Amino acid sequence: MQHTFFIAPTEMKTGLTSITLGLMRALDQLGVKVAACKPISREQYDNTHRSIELIAAASGKQPPTPISLPEAQKMMSDKKHDRLMEEVVAMHHKIAKDVDVVIVEGVEPDRNEPYALRLNVEMAKTLDAEVILVAAPNDRDQKALASHVDMAKNLYGGDKNQKLLGIILNKINAPANRSIPIKTQEGPEPTPLSLDELKASYKSLETDHFKLLGLIPWDSDLVAPRTKDIANYLQADVISAANMEDARVKRISLCARTVPNMITALQPGALIVTPGDREDILLAAAMAAQNGMPLAGLLFTSDLDPDERVMGLIAPALAHMPVLKVSTDTFTTATQLASMDDGVKASDPQRMNAIMTHMAEHLDSEYLAARLEVDHHVRLSPAAFRYQLVQLASQANKRIVLPEGDEPRTIQAAAMCQQRGIARCVLLGNPERIQQVAASLGVTLPEDLEILDPEAIRERYIDPMVELRKHKNLTAPMAEAQLEDNVVLGTMMLALDEVDGLVSGAVHTTANTIRPALQIVKTAPDAKLVSSVFFMLLPEQVMVYGDCAVNPDPNASELADIALQSAQSAEAFGIAPKVAMISYSTGSSGSGSDVEKVREATSIAQKNRPDLLIDGPLQYDAATTASVAASKAPDSKVAGQASVVIFPDLNTGNTTYKAVQRSANVVSIGPMLQGLAKPVNDLSRGALVEDIIYTIALTAIQAANQAKAK
Repeated sequence: MQHTFFIAPTEMKTGLTSITLGLMRALDQLGVKVAACKPISREQYDNTHRSIELIAAASGKQPPTPISLPEAQKMMSDKKHDRLMEEVVAMHHKIAKDVDVVIVEGVEPDRNEPYALRLNVEMAKTLDAEVILVAAPNDRDQKALASHVDMAKNLYGGDKNQKLLGIILNKINAPANRSIPIKTQEGPEPTPLSLDELKASYKSLETDHFKLLGLIPWDSDLVAPRTKDIANYLQADVISAANMEDARVKRISLCARTVPNMITALQPGALIVTPGDREDILLAAAMAAQNGMPLAGLLFTSDLDPDERVMGLIAPALAHMPVLKVSTDTFTTATQLASMDDGVKASDPQRMNAIMTHMAEHLDSEYLAARLEVDHHVRLSPAAFRYQLVQLASQANKRIVLPEGDEPRTIQAAAMCQQRGIARCVLLGNPERIQQVAASLGVTLPEDLEILDPEAIRERYIDPMVELRKHKNLTAPMAEAQLEDNVVLGTMMLALDEVDGLVSGAVHTTANTIRPALQIVKTAPDAKLVSSVFFMLLPEQVMVYGDCAVNPDPNASELADIALQSAQSAEAFGIAPKVAMISYSTGSSGSGSDVEKVREATSIAQKNRPDLLIDGPLQYDAATTASVAASKAPDSKVAGQASVVIFPDLNTGNTTYKAVQRSANVVSIGPMLQGLAKPVNDLSRGALVEDIIYTIALTAIQAANQAKAK
């Protein structure tokens, strides 16, 4: 049975589209196929609709172009109500094919446009939709909020309407001024009430059939634009473009004071706004950036350029800090910044994803799942896969060592893993240095995050390492020298079962991560070699690619082993393995040594695991596209529906995964190493914090699976 959810705002500025995106993410995590549309929209800039762009970017499906609110109002006033609703139904049908849930986003009401609320009621009724109200407390007390909600409920039939599911309260604890905070002086931030303190009173809004479906706390980080967005908005001249794409403006500090009195303004995410002739402030900001303080940038006002000699002096710092210039004075610039629209744009996928995750985490997914009772084939969508990773890793409760303990991304990932219970992380590095880096990033390290100083523990691993490597005539001085490498030290901790897994590679090469593992941990008893897989988070499913990182040119026997290892990895992470052995030829249509290698490897793998669906050789399109498979391999049980693809060599695998990742904007998780006796995983040196978090989760799950297998 298909469901339609109508998301109905009770007033303006409820964060309506953010709720739509969060609901999409929450349902996607449940494995439910979902699509969304906005039939009528008040937003229209340059013939585009931001809500539609965001929905398209989040779902990978382009919703129909909405009817503009003025046009809809005109149709209503011209007594073309039925025709308008027909168009709404047509939009619904257009996106409802092959999905379990359709989310229809209503139009925000406005006191100057009386038809808006009526249009929402009519659309919900026409579509026979289940209605979810969206409101923001907006400093109302309990009585005022209850009255506001009751008025909104009555528009949709009140408690008698079984289709009125409940309400989502958004922007809880939001400040009165929700734009980026602009400060002229520093002081303590006000402490908002906790959600626990507010839940009891909000619970009073519920009745037997009307549920509190979500309490979404305000998070100022989610309204933080990129420095690039500020530059575009102000049409600023760019003096230094360093880090403009990634730097987030979390606060704006207007600095006209002397340096000693403005030092407290130099905080992570701060955009320092000052006249262009204040070289003293420029020097202070440059020094902070050079010391690792992640400032959002420096914005010079009044069309004044800093002295060229000073700019030359701070040139190294400009590699870390954006610097902009505008012609307006400081007051005018501040006024412009205060009125900047804080809505997320589809061109900012990182912020959009953060908003979706935040919203989904605070929605009542259990109630939604029970309400749906959808008779559907649960798919492992990208969101569901990531959600499953976190849940399985949390249940595993494993201790993971991170040898690159003072690397900034690693520190951030470890802190987040510890806070979310994904793993018990161990940072190897100088504790003072790690605390210093964390402070410069604005990261508060959890008290239970373990930090081990290699200098203090290295000596106790010398004798065990000599014992493990005595067949290679390793001496104590040689072991001591090798243990200077924190990756080797962490590998020894793993070998002695002091930790359950190791993650490295943010600043080390793949060889630096794998070599100690091969020497000390060694391969698993049933593995011929170590290989790797990437989990490719395609829009409709998660696929496993192997081997794209380790083995340059495996022979047929090794290729068969890689296929079986990859199938086991897929099974371990909830992906039903249908294994396609990739070649430039499908079936018996081609010949040559490369094709024969794949054909032989397929035969070996099929004999070793007759219970698995394995087929090859198959061309990539025949393996993954049903229409192609129908003509090229009509009798194959794998072609057109492969979930695991095995490439014949590293050149093909690495090239393909990167081409898919970049050209299709696909998130990939990995490489995850296979075949080692204990889990060790390598990172890309360009890994994001989120990549490291998911690799830690993968490693924890591997450790749990290996423990079960023993």
